[in-house]
Amino acid sequence: MSTHGHIPVLLEPTVAGLLHNPHGIYLDCTFGRGGHSRAILERLAPDGRLLALDRDPEAINAMSQIHDSRFTGVHSAFAELAQALDGLGVERVDGVLMDIGVSSPQIDQAERGFSFRKDGPLDMRMDPQAGESAAEFLARAQVREISEVIKNYGEERFAFQIATAIVARRQERPISTTLDLAQIVAGAVRTREPGQDPATRTFQALRIHVNQELAQLEQGLSAAFQRLKVGGRMAVISFHSLEDRMVKQFIEKLANPKAVQDIRLRKLPVKEPVPLMRKLGRVKPDAAESAANPRARSSVLRLAEKLAEVAHG
Repeated sequence: MSTHGHIPVLLEPTVAGLLHNPHGIYLDCTFGRGGHSRAILERLAPDGRLLALDRDPEAINAMSQIHDSRFTGVHSAFAELAQALDGLGVERVDGVLMDIGVSSPQIDQAERGFSFRKDGPLDMRMDPQAGESAAEFLARAQVREISEVIKNYGEERFAFQIATAIVARRQERPISTTLDLAQIVAGAVRTREPGQDPATRTFQALRIHVNQELAQLEQGLSAAFQRLKVGGRMAVISFHSLEDRMVKQFIEKLANPKAVQDIRLRKLPVKEPVPLMRKLGRVKPDAAESAANPRARSSVLRLAEKLAEVAHG
């Protein structure tokens, strides 16, 4: 199933794992081009409801192509899902889907600035009207800050050399295009894994930083858990280890009775802590999907079910 040139990843296990009650209310926090949302709508009962969020204006345009009374789309980052649900008058949902990271259409459009293979303005913002672009960040940040971003978010061992090269080069002229940055990085990276472009890790790191993706994910996971009904399910698809590690640790903490009292949510006023979530599984794409959609190869789906509310008091 392809939607506007975008192939939704892990479609069948995601929808099957998420949609436990076809009469329920579901939240797609990362609409993208609507592949997962359309599949959910196909399986929803006539009285079911699907709400979708995205902060990309082009995703909002794609939402307008869905003409279904059960569907409502909202321009919002998923970290603000609680505010979005409040605006819709929805207190609890039966399932929450998050497909984390950049989408194929965003990468494929050179003008968005996500791709190191296509020349375009060095932007990388998922919402081009909000926040600081990658070019603006690289124009003002010093070697240490740039190096920390590339090391922490890109797990790049040549982060300091890349940051030094960036700062040296901007003294000559601004770094304003994607290929410009890719060439600087290529000159600073001495070796790279076979088949991986030298700029891969740097572009990933800058994208995560510009969009505050890990902070968004942390806030979104917590808000999603709080707005799930007991028995509701969470499905999260991630594409690199930093994201997947956060999702895994979040679920495992809530699933571990002894760790429940350590989370930032309020402590349970009971003598014996109980698990708040149950792990339902971890799914990777099979060989057929990886062959058909190479961008799916690194994806990981984690499914969990909410078992209890956090008591207040």
